[in-house]
Amino acid sequence: MNILILGIGNILFQDEGMGAHFVHYLDEKYEFNSEKNSVSIVDGGTLAQRLIPLIVKFDKLIVVDCIDALNSKPGDVYFFDFDNMPNSIDWQGSAHEVEMLQTLNMIQMNGDLPQTQVLGIIPKRVADDTTFELSEEIINATPTMEHTIINYLKQLNIDVKVINNDITITQIAQVSYKREIKNDPKI
Repeated sequence: MNILILGIGNILFQDEGMGAHFVHYLDEKYEFNSEKNSVSIVDGGTLAQRLIPLIVKFDKLIVVDCIDALNSKPGDVYFFDFDNMPNSIDWQGSAHEVEMLQTLNMIQMNGDLPQTQVLGIIPKRVADDTTFELSEEIINATPTMEHTIINYLKQLNIDVKVINNDITITQIAQVSYKREIKNDPKI
């Protein structure tokens, strides 16, 4: 089984870039191995529809992105199956040029969408100012996001090994724009 972890977000707009920053963080901190499965990590930025040819090649997809939800607060983390997205979740209004939700819906209409999980976080600051800085709420939510995705990968029989325990999401946010992901199946 081929698994894609896809980070979405505009890194120029504070918390909006968390999906992209988070996949760089995973790539820097962990190594993922399996005899039967593969894990690829992609910083999809704001490419949305241009990611379709890549997404359809995989058996499972994990999208990491900012979302909105009723009765939520900045830093709240949600993990759900795309086919059973809770009614309280709203994926509209991000700083992406084309919403990832629309892209996934288009792939699904063609019958090509892999089984998709969404790891969503509620941002605090989006597009107030151009900066790579993340809010404290987002920084503090990183361990929850990390724990959630690592547990899910372990359920899929992926061996997870920490290779850099000293890296932080704050460090990654300052340099992710110039980093290449080791396990990126080029778009």
